[in-house]
Amino acid sequence: MAVTPTAKQVFIQGITRSGRTFRPSDWAERLAGVMSPFRPGGARPTPGSHIAYSPWCVPTVMNGIKVVIVHTDLRDAEPMAWDFVMNFAKDNELQVTEGCLLPENDAGKSPAGG
Repeated sequence: MAVTPTAKQVFIQGITRSGRTFRPSDWAERLAGVMSPFRPGGARPTPGSHIAYSPWCVPTVMNGIKVVIVHTDLRDAEPMAWDFVMNFAKDNELQVTEGCLLPENDAGKSPAGG
């Protein structure tokens, strides 16, 4: 999948192109776990860092569907890791969309700041 230069995130959805739910049910956590070493500043050998997801590859649920949100910064910092994630989606025929999430603290604010 070609991702437009302005996209900030890519959403890999746990739904195949034919509309089936992707299995196993923990696929998103597994994929994000494999990607956990790829993070801003590189891998951090600090105690406990191995149990945190990378901010560039985060599993979540959106509208009842498992999703992995992949930040496009991963593409610039670690092109092979980016290719791995995108090829995972392609090989498993997962639906992929692109976009940009608003930060939670900004989502509910009015344009006037109130």
